[in-house]
Amino acid sequence: MEKAFVAQRVATKLFTTEAAVDAAMIEATELMADLLKARSDVGTSLVFADDVQIKMVEAIKALGEARTAMVGVHNELTEAKLRLGIRTTLGGAENKPPQFMRKADKTTMREVG
Repeated sequence: MEKAFVAQRVATKLFTTEAAVDAAMIEATELMADLLKARSDVGTSLVFADDVQIKMVEAIKALGEARTAMVGVHNELTEAKLRLGIRTTLGGAENKPPQFMRKADKTTMREVG
């Protein structure tokens, strides 16, 4: 099988995994917010269910560490792709922050006519 197709398959799984970790972080932080609001809504003290909040913070921290690890995996796979001689872009660019996007060639307009 051609290396570029294998790399594309791996890249697709990588992007899916990165999105899943981000989605899990979003859900966990929204749950934390809902727990804090629920405690306030029912009028309990700050110490009520404090152990639950501590565990949620630990879970969110673990998800953050997982996300950092996935960024490391992404970077390593990018280097591996280049070592294999694969120079094509493997998708996923739409999810990259602007500072990581490849610069487009500047097009200048000129008057015609």
